[in-house]
Amino acid sequence: MATPLYSESERLRRIYQILVLFYQEHRSQAEIAKHMGISPATINRMIREGHDRGLVEIKLHAPFGMEAELKTSLKQLGNLHSAVAVHAPSSDPAIVLKAVAETAATALLDQLSDGMTIAVSGGEGLCALIEAISPKRKYDVRVIPATGGVQGRFRTDVNHVAMTLAEKLGGVAYQLYAPVFAANEEERAALMRAEVNQSVLDMAKQADIAVFGIGSVQGDGSTYLSLTDAVGREALKLARPAGEVLAHLVTATGEICDHPTNRRLVALTLEELARIPHRIAIASGSKKVAPIAAVLRGGLATSLITDERTATAVVEFMKGGKDADEA
Repeated sequence: MATPLYSESERLRRIYQILVLFYQEHRSQAEIAKHMGISPATINRMIREGHDRGLVEIKLHAPFGMEAELKTSLKQLGNLHSAVAVHAPSSDPAIVLKAVAETAATALLDQLSDGMTIAVSGGEGLCALIEAISPKRKYDVRVIPATGGVQGRFRTDVNHVAMTLAEKLGGVAYQLYAPVFAANEEERAALMRAEVNQSVLDMAKQADIAVFGIGSVQGDGSTYLSLTDAVGREALKLARPAGEVLAHLVTATGEICDHPTNRRLVALTLEELARIPHRIAIASGSKKVAPIAAVLRGGLATSLITDERTATAVVEFMKGGKDADEA
């Protein structure tokens, strides 16, 4: 009977040495064979033996595993029909928003058919969607503003958004010739009674699809804050809303915040928004975590499109049981 070339302990030691060279130092089997003075065939056999003896554990991380898990969590937390957590190629906010908007544009086209009415908000997210959308045919649709407009913000203004989206889709846009914020409650009531405004908002109420951004009311980058004066900003600090939807300030549970600005608002109500069958919400970035959570808790969206990093933070935030004040 032939004498073994190595003792059992020596053989295990040599197998481990080969595994380290192969997997951790990324040397080829030929290089290891030359280094150790044995044949490449022996190196190959010893690597296989290392696997058989349980010395090697290989883990594969599928690139879409996180997205699928986040999608499931978001759908459960927000009672959503669909959720997408987009993998962005960069952490740059503009690049992330572009990736989210491209996915949102596809989601809109997937649901779209002739004869539909689309209600839209203004904002950067909708502008990015319009830049990304590229329909393969024309759609006989109506695009309706869900809020009044904002002077001096032409690109992100809701009327411009409605007009530009309708042009891209081949449909017809309607305009709401009223400011998003009336000067006071009396002016708001008069604007809402005006037939020209009533007719547009009535069309928005009957929309088949709503596409809207979710706004933050914290930090220098907040569009909402930029529209308020110093007194309004101080009042916001006291009210501590979680975010804004169609310019409505909302609580951490997605309900209307008790704030005077809400009583001057020319827009669909949140109840009217919630009656629209398909509601696609778009948002990305760390400042949108609490606002997104509020929208999910309030059942204001049927579809959420965001990025992986934001989605992860939203899931952790909501499962942690925190409210907006702790964000």
